[in-house]
Amino acid sequence: MPAVSRLALLLPLIALTGLGGCDKPKQDERRGPPPPEVAVPTPGGCAQGGGTISDAVTAAFFPRTLADYCIDPLGETRTYGSAASREIDAICIEAFNGDCEMYKSFGLERVVILRYVDGSGSPGAIDVVVSKYGSAEGAFGMFTKRVISDGDPAREDAPKAMQVDGVGALGAGTAYLWKGQIVVELTYTNDQQTPQQVEAAGAKLLTDLAKTVAGKLPAPATLPAAAARLPTDHRIPLGIRFEPKDALDVQGGGAGAFGYYRQGAKRFRVLSVAREDADQAKDVLTALAKREGAARIKDLGDGGVRLMVGEPDDARAEWVIARSGSQIFGVGDETAVLKPGMSVADHDEVSLTKDEKTERLRALLSAK
Repeated sequence: MPAVSRLALLLPLIALTGLGGCDKPKQDERRGPPPPEVAVPTPGGCAQGGGTISDAVTAAFFPRTLADYCIDPLGETRTYGSAASREIDAICIEAFNGDCEMYKSFGLERVVILRYVDGSGSPGAIDVVVSKYGSAEGAFGMFTKRVISDGDPAREDAPKAMQVDGVGALGAGTAYLWKGQIVVELTYTNDQQTPQQVEAAGAKLLTDLAKTVAGKLPAPATLPAAAARLPTDHRIPLGIRFEPKDALDVQGGGAGAFGYYRQGAKRFRVLSVAREDADQAKDVLTALAKREGAARIKDLGDGGVRLMVGEPDDARAEWVIARSGSQIFGVGDETAVLKPGMSVADHDEVSLTKDEKTERLRALLSAK
């Protein structure tokens, strides 16, 4: 298999949709960038302390050695975009294999690709992709796209939270880190190990590397305002999906965060949109109220709306959304537990009723 496609096949991540779309993974958006070409590893490859990272900024974040691993002494540090050896568009051809526009949509400015190899001579390797975005909001949006996207953060094989300075996620042979304008993607591979061995070995190596790198990244680990205002009670670990612009598919609607929650047998989502002023928030709510089937709610905050989201022949999610000043909150169904044609009784066993949604929404609006 060509080396340029290995990492693309091993990043098992999930794509982003709107308020309540289909939750089936999209394979073409789960692929990540491939690793650089490398020579066949040999024992003693790290004997001289490993290679060096030619990009000075990135070199300050990454150790030359990690346990038996080191920066590939025969490898190349590939850089794209601002202050780099290649134009940003070159990554579309050389690395991202169809995902280029997705990265760009979050404000991608710069990418650095490098690799660690096993000094003992095994084919074990850690491929590293460091991407920088024009804003912390764009970077966090890309991180949540990799970690959650269309998927359900409550599923058994979902990435698990890592305790790092920033936000980190650990999957099977993969790890993801967000801090400020930076997203780091790590992938461990070893052709001589079983999937279970890859998962176990990768968990140790990638967690250690992610913690080291997170501690050296300079930006503060401050969540975007909309995400920071999501309630934490009953939220599933890593249960935030962030849209840095046009939240709810409202043009000019600003950034929005969706939280994923579970309380007992019931699942639900919470929406948070933080606008600059009350007029902007009112415009978003007005746009939502114009959608087919939407109904205004006058006695909820500074105005609210109820609407159904989803295709007519699919399970549709009910949302109750309202604003208080410049802040918008919403409480809606979790589509992962909905089924087409399910009865009201079955719905209410796994989802909040309209009255329960409204009660939670009132509490959010009063506590903002």
